Amino acid sequence: MIHKRWFQTLIAGILASLFILLIHEIQFFFAPIFTYLAAIAIPFIGGGILFYISRPVMLFLEKYKVPRLFAILSVFLLYIFIGYLITRFIAPIAQEQFSKLIETFPTMVEMVSDTINYWQQNQAIIPDQFNSAINNVIQNLESYLKQASTIMIDVISQFIGFVFALILVPLFLFFMLKDGDKLVPFLRQFMNARIGKSFEKLAKSLDHTLNSFIIGQLTVSVFVGMILLVGYLIIDLHYSLTLALFAMMMNVIPFVGPFLAVIPAILVALFQEPILVLYVAIIMVVAQQIEGNLVSPNVMGKALNIHPLTVITVILAAGSLAGFLGLLFAIPTYALVKTIITHFYHEWLENRPEH
Repeated sequence: MIHKRWFQTLIAGILASLFILLIHEIQFFFAPIFTYLAAIAIPFIGGGILFYISRPVMLFLEKYKVPRLFAILSVFLLYIFIGYLITRFIAPIAQEQFSKLIETFPTMVEMVSDTINYWQQNQAIIPDQFNSAINNVIQNLESYLKQASTIMIDVISQFIGFVFALILVPLFLFFMLKDGDKLVPFLRQFMNARIGKSFEKLAKSLDHTLNSFIIGQLTVSVFVGMILLVGYLIIDLHYSLTLALFAMMMNVIPFVGPFLAVIPAILVALFQEPILVLYVAIIMVVAQQIEGNLVSPNVMGKALNIHPLTVITVILAAGSLAGFLGLLFAIPTYALVKTIITHFYHEWLENRPEH
């Protein structure tokens, strides 16, 4: 009986459950480890993202016999130059627009509230069965609008703390660029030939997955942001640069990002001139169609190979469990886990005994 597949599966499930229970009971032991990981999370993740952006530049310079240290120095000088351009030409305009947007936000909330009150007073033509649903939506909308300014202040405060944590990012980036390719050979020397070969293959697959997602998602976000900026400028939408930058950041989140990105633009358009809401919607649809049909397939290709329904499910679950961070890291985490499972499944297929 012990050789039966169902019995082995049952034993594996029981052992996994006992292991999870054990981890739960001794979680106090892992608390210092989690604290340490949380402390280095932002520098490590930030450095990792910049590593995948910077590595092609470094390898390009090394291809022309530039020493690695000078190639890394060139990468840092390039980042300093880009930072100078941003602080010199983009940041002042964005800061001014953002300040004006914050100042006019209470007026926008008041206008929306007046519109809601007018709607409530003239909804007699609406069938009774819809009144309850409409009232619920209106009440929630008013509540969310009143809380939006508070939420925005909290986000700004968290962003300031995030900026302080970014101070260590250049240090992490330097050592990742300098010694990143030495990690796998260093770890492989402690393994036998078969396990080492499997580990190296898995490491390359994970590296390919991360590279595809990070480069692809950032490219898509920048492209969508530029398209929206051009469109907003054409229709003369107020706070165009700030809204485009916000859309660029939100598009980092797969699937739900574009919907979050368009909400502030629609509110501003509604306040500025109602017809602009239609134009904003058209611009967003055009940008998403170009991105979905031209940019994403060519940039990401089929590297991730994740079904859209899976993306939606993973994002909804991660958002409920971990909030905004869950939305941000759900898809890359799922892609990495999928890569690991696929690797070991293929290893099992290759090494299973023939009957």
